[in-house]
Amino acid sequence: EAVAFAFVAGIDPLVGLYGAFMMGIVTALFGGRPGMISGATGAMAVVMVHMIAKGNEVGDALTVPISNLGLQWLFITLLMVGGIQILAGVFRLGKFVRLIPHPVMMGFVNGLAIVIFLAQLGLFKENINGTMEWMTGSSLNIMLGLVTLTMLIMWGLPKLTEKIPSALVAIMVVAAITIFGGLEVSTVGSFIRDGGGQGLQGGLPTFQSQVFSMFSTIGEHWPLIISTAFILAAVGLIESLMTLNLVDDLTETRGSGNRECIAQGSANVINGLFGGMGGCAMIGQSIINVNSGGRGRLSGIVAALGLLSFILFGAPLIEQIPIAALVGVMFMVVIGTFEWSTLHTWHKIPLSDVLIMIFVAGYTVLFHNLAMAVVLGVVMQALVF
Repeated sequence: EAVAFAFVAGIDPLVGLYGAFMMGIVTALFGGRPGMISGATGAMAVVMVHMIAKGNEVGDALTVPISNLGLQWLFITLLMVGGIQILAGVFRLGKFVRLIPHPVMMGFVNGLAIVIFLAQLGLFKENINGTMEWMTGSSLNIMLGLVTLTMLIMWGLPKLTEKIPSALVAIMVVAAITIFGGLEVSTVGSFIRDGGGQGLQGGLPTFQSQVFSMFSTIGEHWPLIISTAFILAAVGLIESLMTLNLVDDLTETRGSGNRECIAQGSANVINGLFGGMGGCAMIGQSIINVNSGGRGRLSGIVAALGLLSFILFGAPLIEQIPIAALVGVMFMVVIGTFEWSTLHTWHKIPLSDVLIMIFVAGYTVLFHNLAMAVVLGVVMQALVF
């Protein structure tokens, strides 16, 4: 996902991976919700696109052109994002997520499940003569078979034992079948190459000292930088605090929203200083983690260090993992995320609550703007009240 979101933002995959690692390790160590996983997210990547493109355009037009100026602008913006989020925690604004009405939460969760599902459908395409086309024939059948096998393992294994994470076993089994069976399938490596990336191999994140000399290139574009920073900060906090609420419900414990705000902000500042794309809490990964038994800080730390080890040492192995296995895992996340109870209780609750749920879910699916969906849902609920 970190690689996919880096492509969405128009930057190198390693920047996405570094962002996911730094977000993950800082929030796991210092965040307000043990067991929650943070990393590079689609909601934030979508907001970055315009600013990065504008920065690259400005960089190319300079007397002495600067390549990838948009990426440098992103690092500057992340310093501001982090500052805003830290202030939100210091002024104790994190507690307000508790005021989000239940229908808005249900609409948000259902909309998110549909968004995750739709995002997987694009992976049922293959590269044919340089163009991405829908799979057909044997390639489609193999893909569907491997996805189904992944889902069956994830459904069946917990009934036998919960000591081994079923998602991990499913990925390993499906990867072994494709590697030793010599099956021609789309893999993480081919996905990166099709997107124009060079691979996952890299070193440790390095201090981006050049960022401070890039302030002078912004000029009249400060309004774009500042507005993007505020939107990123708001999206990041809302998605993180909503995830915190969700994990609270799953674990029947209580996290600290204010502490999470400060940790998210600190992680984004570190991203700006060390060359990551920033991010926030990841709902799908957090649900996988909690359902697999990862309830403490160690699970988030291991996830982040695991990601770093892939970058440093394990890239050749990770690139062999079939996309079908990851699609199967995410389909199970969709099933686990969607609130199925809303389908058979809608006639027992007020019509206004049903309409708000449908609106929030619909807005999330259509515009992929989770923060705005929640804000509009809260406003509608307030007006109804």
